[in-house]
Amino acid sequence: MTGQHTAAAVGPRSPARILRPRSDLTHGDRVAASLAVRDSAVKPTAEVTRWLAERRDAHAFRVNRIPLRELDGWHFAPGTGDLVHRSGRFFTIAGLEVSIEGSYATSWQQPVIRQPETGILGLLAKEIDGVLHFLMQAKMEPGNPDLLQLSPTVQATRSNYTRAHGGARVKYLDYFVGPEPGRDHVLADSLQSEHGSWFYRKSNRNMVVETRDDPPEDKDFCWLTLGQIGELLRLDDVVNMDARSVLACVLPDRGATALHTDTDVVSWLTAERSRQLLLAGPRPLCDVAEWTVGEEAIERPDGRYFQVVAVAAEAPSREVTGWSQPLVEPRGEGIAAFLTRRIGGVRHFLAQARAEGGLVHGPEIAPTVQCTPGNYAHLPAPERPPFLDDVLACAGSPRIRYEAVHSEEGGRFLNAQSRYLVIEADEAQSSPEPPCGYRWVTYGQLAALARYGHCLNVQARTLLACIGTIPELQGDAP
Repeated sequence: MTGQHTAAAVGPRSPARILRPRSDLTHGDRVAASLAVRDSAVKPTAEVTRWLAERRDAHAFRVNRIPLRELDGWHFAPGTGDLVHRSGRFFTIAGLEVSIEGSYATSWQQPVIRQPETGILGLLAKEIDGVLHFLMQAKMEPGNPDLLQLSPTVQATRSNYTRAHGGARVKYLDYFVGPEPGRDHVLADSLQSEHGSWFYRKSNRNMVVETRDDPPEDKDFCWLTLGQIGELLRLDDVVNMDARSVLACVLPDRGATALHTDTDVVSWLTAERSRQLLLAGPRPLCDVAEWTVGEEAIERPDGRYFQVVAVAAEAPSREVTGWSQPLVEPRGEGIAAFLTRRIGGVRHFLAQARAEGGLVHGPEIAPTVQCTPGNYAHLPAPERPPFLDDVLACAGSPRIRYEAVHSEEGGRFLNAQSRYLVIEADEAQSSPEPPCGYRWVTYGQLAALARYGHCLNVQARTLLACIGTIPELQGDAP
């Protein structure tokens, strides 16, 4: 009896056999090891930009502006004036009415992209020669400068991967819609916001999946280490927004000490979401105040903020090789900058809790400064965004620890570029007690929050991905 009982206790259904550690203790070390490898024999770093140019030349990419009336399959809906696709899928250019109440009150109306479906941004990982490599795609997007940039393995809306457009199947999709136990291991998986200023409550599933499989090779894809991607993040307009977003979700949490505990940081963000009451809802596009629909664009007469334009695109390497669509085109280059300083020997970054009209849960953690400076040039200094003038005054300064121009989501935005910066704060900016709505946080705290949905906005995730590849900006060492 005792022997039989013991055998049953350690059999296939034994709890001892099915329990496992709550976290992968090797994850941080393996990611850190990949970050440390700045070159690889699989695809030498020096060859990547040349490879991108070759893939660009291998396909006859074309993007031309067209009048709004020439959009194929799109029309302005009767009654609302919303710009919609005849299939009822993809996305809509609609109106949005926003008000924010808090330490200040503001309200406005604007056009916005409504795309209720959730897309997949998936990065496939594989251990090659003992080091994690990630499968990057040379992907064309109609709004990108020079059109083609490094993107995740899979970058697809639900309409794309369910083939609502009737096009080809998305390559490598099965690793993300149906990871196989024993073959595939999920390293990161969370719903993350897109640009809250231009999308209404849009989220993407950001995934990193490691496989033991040997995925088929493709000329438009290559394997790179995180260190190689980090080197490419120092260049302008090479690594696209979707790749930066996914990379931020897999970075290891470093550092054991901080000015505020993790619980304090979460509590601060929760309090800001309660204080900054965000009220946003749909409004017919034809009723949006201070915006007009013309032959070439939906725009403001004063030329501020952005416009909605139309393009016709050709891309032989895409699932659909030719199409037309509207794109949001901002008026001028944006700035996204973290101020940084050491507090008690530990590097911190000044984050703000920023409310944007299209965010799902209200404010998310954002860089210290996030705006298009030209939109505020007419205002006196006290009415411009906090710290903006300090950041602008640092042009060319040795206090800049990181700087590159990165383009935003090229599938929905045209020529949308922002200058991303990390700047050493001077004494006047570096009080441990910052203004209301701001909080000093560490790299490790940002990396930990990035694993969960709707905590860091897309600009903060971009800067986190960049910081995560620069060791001197991460830890506790001087």
